[in-house]
Amino acid sequence: MSRRRGQAGSISKMGNWWTVRFWLDVPGQEKRLYKREKICPTSGPGYLNKSARRLKAREIIEASGADRLETLQASITSVSSPVFRQQSETWLRMMKKRDVAPSTIRDWEYCLNTWILATIGDLPLASIKRTVAQGLIDKMVAGGLSPKSISNYFQVVRMVFASCVDEDGQELYPRNWKKMTLVIPKVNKKKQRRPCFTKEVMNHLANSTTIKRQMQMLFILCGATGLRLGEALGVRIEKVLDDGSRIIIDEKAWRGEIHDYLKTENGEREVDLPKNVARLLTEFIGDRKSGLLFRTKHGQQLSQSNILRRHLHPALAEVGFEKAGGHAFRRYRNTYLRNYTNCPENILNFWLGWSDEGMSGHYDKIKTDVAFRKEVAESCGIGFDIPATLGSIKPIAPKVESEAVAVNA
Repeated sequence: MSRRRGQAGSISKMGNWWTVRFWLDVPGQEKRLYKREKICPTSGPGYLNKSARRLKAREIIEASGADRLETLQASITSVSSPVFRQQSETWLRMMKKRDVAPSTIRDWEYCLNTWILATIGDLPLASIKRTVAQGLIDKMVAGGLSPKSISNYFQVVRMVFASCVDEDGQELYPRNWKKMTLVIPKVNKKKQRRPCFTKEVMNHLANSTTIKRQMQMLFILCGATGLRLGEALGVRIEKVLDDGSRIIIDEKAWRGEIHDYLKTENGEREVDLPKNVARLLTEFIGDRKSGLLFRTKHGQQLSQSNILRRHLHPALAEVGFEKAGGHAFRRYRNTYLRNYTNCPENILNFWLGWSDEGMSGHYDKIKTDVAFRKEVAESCGIGFDIPATLGSIKPIAPKVESEAVAVNA
């Protein structure tokens, strides 16, 4: 392009008009377009002499941007830019190398395959601008997605664009999404569905005779600690300490796998139980010394979806409470500790796996004072009633296949 000189154009007659023809680079096309524009009539009003026609032809070419470096670069970029599908695959590989949780990767893959790739997957990144982006958003709105889901899914589009960079880390196809003034449904946090169990619901889950004993213990533990369901299912008996009053949380269960990392750095923590819950937990463990705390008869990991569908949701229906997931236990624990007890803020954050803001929280070492934490756990309690015993529970041990012994008559 640096060797190109300004085009004078080819001036010729076409019918009753003097016209100019010139070459124009077009985004998305490798070949330049040979364009024709009218200069003036060949006679009558508006007629121009030869020198005036040349000057007007120059003005037309300049106005078209045919001789501008930006026009050529835009054309080259649009032709050479990867399609969105290709870049999304590159981005996912990058995220997997960064030890992003498999559950997060799965969610990203779902929204790509279900909503995004079908609409813009085969388009070059350079061609995806406001109109295309708005069309994708409108499709998700028409598909019935909630404002929060649309916001999360469109964030994937932004991350894919941001992942396409040069050797210096500069984005090759930068987009100022805010200035595009895209019409995205606003997330109304007040209307978001965030079910939180009440004391009455927790009393039912902890004492109902229709709930299996293992599920009863699981619900009691989640309500008493605010553990995420995956964290509770990832607890090993070896991590239950001090006669059941302290549990180390450093693993989580997910789709038959045990991950040695949690949702956040602060998720790796300890939770403390009051004596009545610790006693119940010790009874539930029995004489088992190792393995998962909650497991199948074969010693395998329990399925979160089965727990919700077969046990939690039917139990909630018995008391007329809406369907809810494991996070309703966390909301209950946080609500109870924050509003009905004198639990120190730093210990509350520690138990729930949240970060302490500011340098004060950074320097605070009270979390390492196990004795004090246990005092707080005992004084705060759990806010709902639990049975004195779970009854006779047979130890849940891995099933052992026995071989039949043949006896000669």
